[in-house]
Amino acid sequence: MKKLISKKKPFFPISNILKKYLIDFNRWMEIPISYEDLLRFQGSIVVYDENDNDTLWTRVYYSDSELKEIDYNLKKLYTILHSDGNESTISYLNIDAIDYCTFGNSKPFRVKVRNIFNDNFTYFYIKKTDSSRVFGLEFEHMLSPYNLNFLVNESTLIEEHIAGIPGDVFIKDMLPKCSESEQAQIAKEYVKFNERCMVRLLGDMRAYNYVIVPIHDFDQVVYKIRAIDFDQQSYEGKFSVYRPQFFKENQPLIKMVQKKLTHDSIDQYKIEERSIVAKRIISNEDKIDQLLISMKESPITINKNLNKLKLEIYKFTNDKAFKNSKSMGDIMEASLSFLKRNYKNIKPISFLRK
Repeated sequence: MKKLISKKKPFFPISNILKKYLIDFNRWMEIPISYEDLLRFQGSIVVYDENDNDTLWTRVYYSDSELKEIDYNLKKLYTILHSDGNESTISYLNIDAIDYCTFGNSKPFRVKVRNIFNDNFTYFYIKKTDSSRVFGLEFEHMLSPYNLNFLVNESTLIEEHIAGIPGDVFIKDMLPKCSESEQAQIAKEYVKFNERCMVRLLGDMRAYNYVIVPIHDFDQVVYKIRAIDFDQQSYEGKFSVYRPQFFKENQPLIKMVQKKLTHDSIDQYKIEERSIVAKRIISNEDKIDQLLISMKESPITINKNLNKLKLEIYKFTNDKAFKNSKSMGDIMEASLSFLKRNYKNIKPISFLRK
């Protein structure tokens, strides 16, 4: 299998029209600490998991002269993210750890915040601003079953933690232990996840870029699948990058789909997912239109990728709107319009045919 993504994606700045959208919808904030501020750490140690495996995160430390200000500003940032900046709870918070990851494109910081009264804790992430990631977060918020909480300004992007079991960990350690009925249910959810990523052009859903979320429902456990990385929103030129089924890391799930689901079942689940995404598009039509306008005016890819992607999707759909696209915003608009018109029509079942 060919490597689908060969180079790291560059960061794209926030355009003026995207900034206006973010201000209008309360995503833009003057954040008390920046990504660059956290880069001034004085030392670090490797973070290992419970089995002594390297997690690819390092725990960073700051000089005494900077630590007090960083500690307060991180608590302040937490209150902005979760309670509109109400500082009355700051005295109840403790910053337990600041971790840094050099693996991947965004090189995020992960901040662990604990309530000192009950030891409940959560995380949030601090990343360098990238407009394609912002578009990915917004589309996920409107077109998936899940709401996302994030803040952004010119230099820094803040994302809340998305809880779940990392896909690669689940596939390796938990999937073999699932019952036959659980495997069938996961297969259904994976078909829907694959379809959702394709129609909203979210790329690079390798196993470590999504999580599996087990939910107890009466006498059973149901599993949902959530994307956690939005770096590859409408950047790559290969259409297969936007279809998780083509990543080798996901092959155990694809084989399970082939084993557990019939052609008719896959058709049914694809129609269900396209239908519900189409309803979300209609429900958020005005907001999506404004986001698409800003996306058309925001450079988030290179011309080579744009020209390749629009022709590949044109061959797949035979819709001239893709062929005539002049930006990734045009391609995204064409994709959502095509979905609304044709969500009951399905292509051949690629899960079961090479």
